[in-house]
Amino acid sequence: MTKIKIVTDSSVTIEPELVKQLDITVVPLSVMIDNVVYSDADLKEEGKFLQLMQASKNLPKTSQPPVGVFAEVFEDLCKDGSQILAIHMSHALSGTVEAARQGASLSTADVTVIDSSFTDQALKFQVVEAAKLAQEGKDMEEILSHVEEVKNHTELYIGVSTLENLVKGGRIGRVTGLLSSLLNIRVVMQMKDHELQPIVKGRGAKTFKKWLDELTSSLTERSVAEIGISYSGSADWAKEMKESLQAYVEKPISVLETGSIIQTHTGENAWAVLVRYHS
Repeated sequence: MTKIKIVTDSSVTIEPELVKQLDITVVPLSVMIDNVVYSDADLKEEGKFLQLMQASKNLPKTSQPPVGVFAEVFEDLCKDGSQILAIHMSHALSGTVEAARQGASLSTADVTVIDSSFTDQALKFQVVEAAKLAQEGKDMEEILSHVEEVKNHTELYIGVSTLENLVKGGRIGRVTGLLSSLLNIRVVMQMKDHELQPIVKGRGAKTFKKWLDELTSSLTERSVAEIGISYSGSADWAKEMKESLQAYVEKPISVLETGSIIQTHTGENAWAVLVRYHS
C-alpha cells in the first residue's frame, strides 16, 4: 500500500504537537520586516511577531515559499515511494498554492495539490482530517472526498479592529462593499468563495458582541463538529468567545495565536472563529 504524506503552509494555525503526531510537513512562508527577512517558522513564539510589527517602520511584507523549495520538499518526501497531498491557503490570499503546483511539476513526486479555500484553523480542519485518514491507510481518492466534505461544511469568520493593514497590504480589494477611508471601524467578515465579505461593521466592542450573539443563536439549530478560535494581540476576547461557544460543541475549542502571515494583514486585536459542521 502506498503511503500518503500531508503537506501544508505556515498560514495554518495548528498545535505543534498535532503537526508532530500526524507527521504533517509545514512549508514556511517568509516575512520581511524593515528589510530583514524572517522565516515564518522562526516567529511562532507567542507575541514575538506582534512586537516586531509594532516596532517596524513599515508594514511587514509576506512572501510565498519559492517554487524550488516546494520541489525540494516534495522530492525529499517521495524518496520512500510515498504519494503527497499538499493542502494550501486560498489563492485569493497568496500565490502559495500556485507555487506548490509549479514545485510539484518540477519534482518526480506524485503530488496532488489542492486549494483549501481558507486559511488559519479552517485550513487546519482539512489538513488534520487528511493526515488522520492517511495514517489509517486510506487512499488518495477517499482522502480527497473527505477533505472536500470538511471544506464544504466549514465557515471562517474574521474580526478586525482596524482596516489599516488590509488597506496597506493591498487586501482591501478582497473585501467587497467597504470604504477604505473607514479605517478605524470594527468589521466582521466571512470568507466565502475566496472573498472576504463584510457581515457586521460598527464602532466599539458592541460590534463584535452583536455578531457573537447572532452566531450563537444560529448554532442552536446546527450540529457542530468543531470550533477553532484564533487571535492577534490580546487573547481576552478570544477566551470570552470560547466561554460562549463551548456549549455548542463537544470537542474542546482550540484557542491559538494566529501566525505572522495572518497578523500582517489583520493587525492587532483581530480574531477568527472557524466552525466545522457535521456532514
